[in-house]
Amino acid sequence: MKLTKILALALCAVMALGTLAGCGSVNYAENNTEYVIGVSGPLTGSAAMYGVAVVNAAQIAVDEINAAGGLNGVMFKLVSTDDMNDATKISTNYSSMFEGGMQISLGTVTTQPGLEFKNLSADDNVFFLTPSASGDKIPENKNGYQMCFADGNQGKVAADFVNANYANTTIGVFYKSDEAYSKGIYDQFKANLDASVKVVETTFTDANATDFSTQIDTLKSCSFIFMPIYYTPASLFMTQAKDILAKKAVYYGCDGFDGIDNIEGFDIKSIPQAVTMLSHFNSKATEGPAKEFIDKYVAKYGKDTLNQFGASAYDCVYAIYGAMQKAISEGKEIPVTISASDLCDIMMEQFEGGYTYENGVTGEKIAWEKSGYVNKSAIQYVIKEAK
Repeated sequence: MKLTKILALALCAVMALGTLAGCGSVNYAENNTEYVIGVSGPLTGSAAMYGVAVVNAAQIAVDEINAAGGLNGVMFKLVSTDDMNDATKISTNYSSMFEGGMQISLGTVTTQPGLEFKNLSADDNVFFLTPSASGDKIPENKNGYQMCFADGNQGKVAADFVNANYANTTIGVFYKSDEAYSKGIYDQFKANLDASVKVVETTFTDANATDFSTQIDTLKSCSFIFMPIYYTPASLFMTQAKDILAKKAVYYGCDGFDGIDNIEGFDIKSIPQAVTMLSHFNSKATEGPAKEFIDKYVAKYGKDTLNQFGASAYDCVYAIYGAMQKAISEGKEIPVTISASDLCDIMMEQFEGGYTYENGVTGEKIAWEKSGYVNKSAIQYVIKEAK
């Protein structure tokens, strides 16, 4: 009996330790002197324009909040890690931030790494509000939310635009079939497209992402081409097709087009066709919160990385700050050493309870559905008119 009791006690101890480790109850923030916000994004590599914009804009917001006194006198700190848009780097990045005291997060900048991040953060109950990881499954777990439009929403809104403007016509589509972002948008686009719109469809993969002559030949008679892809392959397609497609043709992309007019080595002015995109940010705004953000961003970082990814990140930081303020006003305690899990519970209560972020750079009266999807208006943004 004595041996049995000893074994039982030992088993209980092991189970208790396992429970602590499995529930994310270890408080790595117990020595924090600032609230720590983490983010992982491509700071180098082909998608670096997105990640750099997010970090720059988030830092502007953090600096402003701190200059105004922080949250009840407690400052914020932004910690960023480089994932190069590579999902295999997320586990290491996430661990370094979480074990370094991260209490809340902007998640990831792009979708593929975000699919890995969402599961790790769910295991530890870490709240995240991503500015730009737009995959439909990014907010699949209850701790995740998006400031950007989900891919499905982008596809539906794009289809609504085409239905209203190109009914009874034939349009072209060029998308990346082996990428969650691109295929996710196109699947929803196709599902919501009016039957009167005929589609000439062509695709590419990583294996054939340098020569688009075959795809261009397929689409050469189309006057409207929907391209739910990132700016690097889009700019290559436009360069190779500029003298083949009709000069009055229109390219129409989603948020992946953002920054295409600032790519090094790509002269968008040499492209005769119109380049447009679905967006929630007008980088040419002349008034309002968007104009104020543009002026601040350009003054500090220049125009090269000014895009909606950064604008969305700026809104993310302020939305998080506002939700924390609201929770405190309702009697919640948020000490600087609060664990990520405890803060997550507080933030989920706010976002599930109808919290609204007013007067954002990317929209007014921004709210969230229980699915984690954002609810705000979109704009049709013309990057470059046709020549």
